[in-house]
Amino acid sequence: MIYRLEVSNFYSLREPQVIDLRVPANVPDTPGRYAPTWLDAKERAPKVVALFGPNASGKSNVLRSLSFLSWFVAHSFAYAPEGVMPYQRFNDDEAQELPTRLAIRFGGSVDPDKANDPAARQCGYAYEVVLGGPKGKPQHVISETLHYWPNVGGRIVSLFDRKEDGSISAGKFFRLSGYRSAVEKILRPNASLISTLAQLDQPFGLLGRRMASTIVSNLFVEKVDTADEAVLGYYAANPAVVESLNREIARIDLGIRKMQIHAGTSGTMALFEHEGLATPLPIQLESHGTRTFIRIFPLLIQALQTGGIAVVDELDLSIHPLVLPEIVRWFHDTERNPYNAQLWMTCQNASLLEELRKEEIFFCEKDSKGRTSVYGLRDIQAVRRNDSYYRKYLGGVYGAVPHLG
Repeated sequence: MIYRLEVSNFYSLREPQVIDLRVPANVPDTPGRYAPTWLDAKERAPKVVALFGPNASGKSNVLRSLSFLSWFVAHSFAYAPEGVMPYQRFNDDEAQELPTRLAIRFGGSVDPDKANDPAARQCGYAYEVVLGGPKGKPQHVISETLHYWPNVGGRIVSLFDRKEDGSISAGKFFRLSGYRSAVEKILRPNASLISTLAQLDQPFGLLGRRMASTIVSNLFVEKVDTADEAVLGYYAANPAVVESLNREIARIDLGIRKMQIHAGTSGTMALFEHEGLATPLPIQLESHGTRTFIRIFPLLIQALQTGGIAVVDELDLSIHPLVLPEIVRWFHDTERNPYNAQLWMTCQNASLLEELRKEEIFFCEKDSKGRTSVYGLRDIQAVRRNDSYYRKYLGGVYGAVPHLG
């Protein structure tokens, strides 16, 4: 579970922005809403993080930072050696010369050899990467660090500290000694150390790549509108996901009884049985909302089944307002979400505010210079739990609304 995100000089997030999800100890424990930041931790964080704000306020850039971190940690070694990093700094002359900083805190296994054991002891981790370089030149790693807290109530322990020249200092728990010579030969300025070590099957490298890969998203540099062919191929390879989808279709009533996957000579196709219709319909004749749900569902179910993190931009796009709260409730349901998966989402449908607690709600606002600021509803003074967040937000009490006229 992610419980803190820090971003600066990344797209419209020019100034340092901190999203700290830790729930104060005096907040009532609403069933299903919050989970320990890691197994047996005392601190809690919400399982749903919803970002609201006007169009072009920077909501997607917050999610984009998570997607970029996931890619950089897990897959950057496979990137082109001279490739330009797939992100942008803030677009002003000063920021183009300044570094980008991304930092994240999350829970994970203390022992990387026991990463697949859900009962293994866990602790908090802190990862940070600073990227930079002259304007117009390919970006490279200025620094990269990983720390953790392996002992309850103990001090933070440095696992590794990488410098701009590629030198690495590592703690004894990181087990780098047997891999150092190989790392020095293959580590590149535009690749993460963790991604590099994963190629060598180093334990913490494999753990880091595995944890980063639990972040699944429909957003990277641009929003990924996955083609029907790719989605249907995924369903064809995962019949259990088709069964799960069909159970949800019946529950949330999209007007469909069942989706069937067929492999034909021209490729995989989906047919949808409808109430009252004599023959099934192909996906091309389904509504845009239904097709959107079909595309997003694999992200949601994968996170719920693995305890991962679903990062979904515009979850409410073309989805009925009554269906949207139902999807959110999947993450609040301890039976559907036994491993405390998280949902990070952007949303324009303000009515969803009535379904959320203030610890789950964040706003994005952009100033006259194009700089995004991010703040939580709980950061606003005098917000009560029985307030109508929907009415007050639309009334401009919380900010982050369009200025019309």
